[in-house]
Amino acid sequence: MHIVIAPDSFKGTLSSEQIIEIVSDEARRHFPDARITGIPIADGGEGTVHAVLASRSGILRNVSVKNPLFETMKASYGILENSSGKPSAIIEMAAASGLPLLSASQRSALTTTSYGTGELIADALKQGIRHITIAIGGSATNDGGMGAMAALGFRFLDKDDKEVTPTGENLIHVSRIDTSSVLPELTEDISFTVMCDVRSPFCGPNGATYTYGPQKGADKEQLDLLEQGMLHFAEIIKRDLGKDIRDVEGAGAAGGLGGALCAFLGGSLKSGIQTLLELVQFETLIKDADIIISGEGCADGQSAQGKVLWGIGTSAKKLGVPVIAMVGGMRPDAKLLYDCGITAIVPALNRAMSLTEVFRHSKNLLRDAAERTFLLLKAGMALNSKK
Repeated sequence: MHIVIAPDSFKGTLSSEQIIEIVSDEARRHFPDARITGIPIADGGEGTVHAVLASRSGILRNVSVKNPLFETMKASYGILENSSGKPSAIIEMAAASGLPLLSASQRSALTTTSYGTGELIADALKQGIRHITIAIGGSATNDGGMGAMAALGFRFLDKDDKEVTPTGENLIHVSRIDTSSVLPELTEDISFTVMCDVRSPFCGPNGATYTYGPQKGADKEQLDLLEQGMLHFAEIIKRDLGKDIRDVEGAGAAGGLGGALCAFLGGSLKSGIQTLLELVQFETLIKDADIIISGEGCADGQSAQGKVLWGIGTSAKKLGVPVIAMVGGMRPDAKLLYDCGITAIVPALNRAMSLTEVFRHSKNLLRDAAERTFLLLKAGMALNSKK
């Protein structure tokens, strides 16, 4: 029996690796002869690089970069080996420009920058990498991607032809984009894939600023200022680069970095989970699986709209492999997942409890859910053997 365990993390409680360890222990207890394959899953936010390297041959490369406050720090990205002999890279925006790098008091959508993410891209290019996948979840910025592009040699000049500091509050001051000093590697045949599940456009009431600016420290007055800057920056990009990203779905991801990667680098926006599954060669890993155990913190209707459980379920459905979703909790509309290849959903919560209790008992709750799952599997196998 081959059991594949491929969960997303339970945000704030258990990592993918912890979940794999707990569920694997229970699987061995009930099915001691089973072969178990653990595949950490992430869909474009923090942990994406680690998830890919856990299933693919490659190395971590450490680089000195600027954090969202322009302070020097170390960040890493993954260099992946490929059968073609040409390495590729997986870069995680959260590693250099992520919200977890800042305390609550340091969050400032006006003054943070994505410059460090651009430095990671620049380093990969200088290593000879010609295909780069960028996971842009978990950003701390609302600079329209100006910081990352500045690190690649694009110059953003004000009305006096002076370079502006690449932050959200300075978008409004950009008068023109100078491309004469971009990294020479960008003139070569380079491809960029952008892992993005956000549909927000660059501007507007559902755009980058008004949707995500508040969690990055912006109040109402600051949001209005940032939105003016984003609208202005989009017009400058349209005029100087010939790319209209204002209403493009996903362009507002990561404070506008999604749109910048498309406009400046010709990047392609793709589903985060689909890209991750392709990178780890998921269908190859599960081709002889008897069952897959996946999961996430809370299953709901949105889980069926391009999220982790949707990706796992649809991939497994093509191969006829059943999937059990082991989740922290579930809402009534989680039943939509049954149309996406998920066979059953098993919540870990077994009684009403406070969040504090959930955090304190998360490992035991998951262990209990795993035990229930494998006992039911045994019962199903016993019934099948009597036919």
